Amino acid sequence: MILLADGGSTKCDWILLDGSGEIVFKTRTEGLNPAVFEKSLLEKRIRSNKELSSNKEKVDTVHFYGAGCGTVKPAAMLKKVFEEFFVNAEVVVKEDMVAAVYAATTEPGIVCILGTGSNSCYYDGDDIHMSVDSLGYILMDEASGNYFGKKLIRDYYYKRMPPEVAAEFEKRFDLSSDAIKENLYKRENPNTYLASFAEFIFTSERNGYFYKVLTEGIQEFVENRVLCFPEAQNVPIHFIGSIAHFSEDIIRAAVWPYHLTVGNIVRRPIDGIIDYYRNEVIKTKTDKV
Repeated sequence: MILLADGGSTKCDWILLDGSGEIVFKTRTEGLNPAVFEKSLLEKRIRSNKELSSNKEKVDTVHFYGAGCGTVKPAAMLKKVFEEFFVNAEVVVKEDMVAAVYAATTEPGIVCILGTGSNSCYYDGDDIHMSVDSLGYILMDEASGNYFGKKLIRDYYYKRMPPEVAAEFEKRFDLSSDAIKENLYKRENPNTYLASFAEFIFTSERNGYFYKVLTEGIQEFVENRVLCFPEAQNVPIHFIGSIAHFSEDIIRAAVWPYHLTVGNIVRRPIDGIIDYYRNEVIKTKTDKV
C-alpha cells in the first residue's frame, strides 16, 4: 500500500491508497517541517496518530512532500524518522513544491504556494526550476500565514489597525507583550504561532483594512516570487494553499497590471497528489497488460 502525505509547518494530510488506488483512510497530524522541528518532536507527532500507528507495518511505500524538505540535511533527517517508523516501507521525501506541481498542472507553468509559508517555482513540463532559495519565515515568505500574522501584530501595536478591528482582535487572541514574546522567542514553532493570527483575516468579515493588508502582501509576493521568472508572461500562474483559495479576487487584481494569466487555484494539494498516483497505478497496470 502507498502512503501519501502533504506536510507543512501547521498540519500534514495523510492518505493511504491500496494497490488499486482506492483510499483506505485519510488522517491528519500536526506539521512535520524538518527544517523547523527537532527529530524527537517529529517522531512524537507521527506516533501519536492512531491510524498511522495501527497500519505502519502494512505500508510498503511512503511518499512525503513537505515544507522544509528542499535541502539535503532536513530531508534526510525526516526520511530516517519515517524509515524507523514504517519499518517495511521504501521512503521518498521531496519538497512541497513537487506536490504543488502535481496538484496544479501537467503543463508548463509557474506554481506558487501560499500557506503557512510561501514559495514558487517554474515547471517546464518535466522538471521544477527554482529562481530563489527560500530563506523561511524571518526573511521571506511573502503573503504567507506567518507574513500576515506578523503584519497584524505590528499594526495592532503601532495602532495602525482600525479601532473596531483591534477590539475584535483583542477578543480572539492573547495580545499581551509577554505572551507574544514567550511564543516567539522561547517556545517551539514560532512560524506556526504567527500564522495562527492570519486566520483572523479569513474568519472575519472582509473590510478595507483586510483588503489593504492582503493586497500589499500578495503584490509583494508577485513582484518577488513570480516576476523573477522570465516565463511569467507566457505561462499560467497557479496558486496552491488556503490563503490563495480565500484571496482569489486579490490575486487576480494583483497580476492584472503585469498581464499575467492566473491558472488553477487549489486549496488542498493532497487531492491532486491522489489523482497523480492513481494515474500512475492505472498506467502501471496498463503497461503490464
